[in-house]
Amino acid sequence: MLGLTQRQALRDTDGPPDENVVEPAGTVAMPDGNDGDDMTSFKLNGKPFTIDTDPDTPLLWVIRDEANLTGTKFGCGVGQCGACTVHIGGVAVRSCITPVSTVDGEEITTIEGLDPNSSHPVQLAWQDLQVPQCGYCQSGQIMQAAAALAEDPNMSDADIDSIMTGNLCRCMTYTRIRAAMRQAADAMKGG
Repeated sequence: MLGLTQRQALRDTDGPPDENVVEPAGTVAMPDGNDGDDMTSFKLNGKPFTIDTDPDTPLLWVIRDEANLTGTKFGCGVGQCGACTVHIGGVAVRSCITPVSTVDGEEITTIEGLDPNSSHPVQLAWQDLQVPQCGYCQSGQIMQAAAALAEDPNMSDADIDSIMTGNLCRCMTYTRIRAAMRQAADAMKGG
């Protein structure tokens, strides 16, 4: 199964490769027999994106497998770890439990679209304080932090701990995450 995406690995892989898979320049035809009735359109990192897929397909798999944006990670698959966090209309959402049909017409931002130059105050604070250890959860951590600080850059440590509780870090970098959020908040307030 090497070289397959996680979604492809879950499909029956005994048969020949499916020639219906098309790179997402505009519309993506999925190899599950869809006939165009399940079209979903949204903006992904500021660009129009349309896909024909099962309406219950998790947004995470559309982002990773069809849009080829792999910064958003698969962690638990049940919305409990936060590795798959993206912004929908500026709100942090777990993409592994968000059916693609629910995002029709929405603006979705992944870690790749937060700031194309990786210069968002949260990203800069993460780099400056060397927050990541293994790094696997960090795109979800950054997306959660960026949404929270955009809403309220005056968070207390207790507020930060509360809002970040749903984002798990196996390397236990929580102290550095909190410090980076404080630094990013100061930058966002012009301080």
